[in-house]
Formats: sequence, structure tokens, C-alpha cells
Amino acid sequence: MRGVVFLGQGRLEIRQFPDPTPGPDEVVVRIKASGMCGSDLHHLHGPLRSESQIVIEGHEPCGVVEQVGSAVPPAQARVGDRVMVHHYDGCRTCRYCRSGWTQFCPTDRTVFGGLNGNGAHADYMKVPAHTLIKLPDSLSFKSGAAVSCGSGTAFGAIKRVGLRADHTVAVFGQGPVGLSCTMFAKAFGARVIAVDVEDSRLEMARVFGADHTVNSANQNPVEAIRAITRNQEGADKSIECSGNDNARRDAIKAVRRWGSTCLVGVTGKIEIDSDEVILLQKSVLGSLTFSKNLQEECAHFVAERGLNVDALFTHEFRLEQAEHAYALFDKRQIGKGVFVFN
Repeated sequence: MRGVVFLGQGRLEIRQFPDPTPGPDEVVVRIKASGMCGSDLHHLHGPLRSESQIVIEGHEPCGVVEQVGSAVPPAQARVGDRVMVHHYDGCRTCRYCRSGWTQFCPTDRTVFGGLNGNGAHADYMKVPAHTLIKLPDSLSFKSGAAVSCGSGTAFGAIKRVGLRADHTVAVFGQGPVGLSCTMFAKAFGARVIAVDVEDSRLEMARVFGADHTVNSANQNPVEAIRAITRNQEGADKSIECSGNDNARRDAIKAVRRWGSTCLVGVTGKIEIDSDEVILLQKSVLGSLTFSKNLQEECAHFVAERGLNVDALFTHEFRLEQAEHAYALFDKRQIGKGVFVFN
């Protein structure tokens, strides 16, 4: 089979690998869609990797079960099942693994498609059967790929910040995760203020349901958000998806007294004015991806409300186009890309 690997320092290759065979508690998934994620670029441009450090990339997997290990019960997986993959594994016995937050396993953590486990930028992917989540029949494989990382991360942040229908929420950054936050927050019934520095992304935010948009390159976003909200107090909630230091500070300032800010972007520094948090009694939360249970909940939320998650993808590629796809993605000449398979 083919698989995309990152060598470091901006280099990638498409290599040939043996087709995988499942162990007793494993399955092999024939990949149908594998999304490209902004965090891929950190791996792509990281230091040169030794051969022992190289893995197949791709942590937004979705496909069809091709083979099932001898110890996997039929209720867990059958050949032909349409599935997503929760792209983590752990010791399976600690409290984090038992609660579905496998990515926090302190003793035996595996991250498929980027850290230490082979991922989905390949024809096949071998994973433990417990990582599978059934894909609702009404969702496309592309939607399943989105839910498997970026959109699932947005859903996790909305749940983490405790968004309600009577809230006004400001979403900072309208990349794929931020756009998913905008779409989901609107589906929750909230009033949504989308913030970004690019008019094209703000236009997409309006398509995805934003009630108001703010270009923070042209105006002070905190003042603009306060002007929109009742008594100019600020938003009830904010979610920061860009990882930009200024956006983080603004996201905290833009919420009202007793408001909450959820930080999702994983790069940069967090500098907080103590007066903003202590004197105004604000809450600042972090949110990293999602649990296995939240991924399943997100998929059903998308399916039951008929949300057009497919529209997050601006470009489709075949696996043999990986070098070209990542060159465009790296230069921000495309939005979110996805590899699709016959």
C-alpha cells in the first residue's frame, strides 16, 4: 500500500508499505477520506527524522472496515462497517483511558498519524478495535474525517465552555476549527460573532451562520464585540482558535464579567491580565481535542441537524498529489484539504 510520510524540514515522500494484517484485537480500515490538519505543518517542518521516527501521517481517518481480528466481537466491528477512528490509544486501564480521554494516558500513549503510530494518509490503517466509532449513515466519509479532528475539536470546545442558546459567543479565528465552532454554536442556538483578519474567511463565517463578523486587522475586536452586546458588557463566552497571542488576550477581554473564554489554539504564549480574570471573575479554560464519547456525540449532532460539515473542505486530492497538496496548504493557498480514495 501507499503511505505519506514527513521527513522533517518541509520534506515528504509517498512510500510503499506492506498491507497491514490485524492482530487479535485490531482491525484494518480501508481509508475513504483523510483530512489535512493545520497541526500537520508542525510535523512537516519539524527537525529531520530518523527512519525509526517516521510514521504514516494523517490523523483525520474515516473509512470502511476491511479486516477484523480474531478476538474482536461483532458488536464492536464487522467487515463493511463505515467508521471513524479516535486517533489515540493508551494503556486502556487508567482512569483517562477508561473515560475515553485516551490522549491523556500517562504511561502508554499512542497518537496515530503524527507522533508514534501510523495514520490515515494511506490506503489502509491498522488500529485497535476499541478506537472505532460508527459513522452515521447520513454522513459522508469527508464529514467523518472532519469530525475525527477539527470539527470534533470545535465541538469539544463548545461543550467545555458550557455554551447555551441564550449566550452570545465570540469565535476568534475562522480557520477550519473556528468555522466549525461558528457552525455548531449557531446550531446550539447561540448568537455568534466571528473574528478574523481575512475578509474571505469572514465571508465563509457568514455562510456558516455567524450573526456578526469583525475584521480584527481593521478594528479593535474588543470594542467591536462590546458595541454589539447588551449594555456593551461583552460576550458571554469566547472561543479562541488561532493560537495567536493577541487574539488570546482579546478573547479574554471581550467577555463580560463572569464570562468564560476557551483557548483551543495550541501554539504561542498565554499572557493574562490578572485584573481581567480576578477582578471581573472571568474563567479561562483550555480544551484539547475530544474524548471518544464526544467524537461519537459530535457525529450524531452533525447528522441529526443536517449540518454541512463537508463544506469545510475547499479542496480534494488524491494521495499521489500529496506533495502538491501540502505545498498549497503550507502557503495558505487553499483552505482545508482532504485526501479521497476510490
